[in-house]
Amino acid sequence: MFHQIITKSFGSAIRSNIAVNKILPITSIRGMAEGSTGGSRAGGEASGDAFTKREKANEDFYVKQKEKEKLLLLKKKLQEQRAHLDELDKHIEDLTKEQGGEQH
Repeated sequence: MFHQIITKSFGSAIRSNIAVNKILPITSIRGMAEGSTGGSRAGGEASGDAFTKREKANEDFYVKQKEKEKLLLLKKKLQEQRAHLDELDKHIEDLTKEQGGEQH
């Protein structure tokens, strides 16, 4: 498609033996060339090269680190909640003793 656009736009220049790279820089032609589009490879992850495997390992490590941070935060919150519940239990116990509800 890109070739057709160039041929239509600069057809007279090509026919008159003027090089296309003098009209358009070579980088603009190469930018539209076929090649890797960033999509997945045929065969899935198993056929990946060392870079792909390393990239996946880095992503997995990052996810595990984030999950570990969240788990530690949840454990800390749970510990704080348990401490608060213990305080409330003690307070309830003290109030019951003051009112004479329990005879110890």
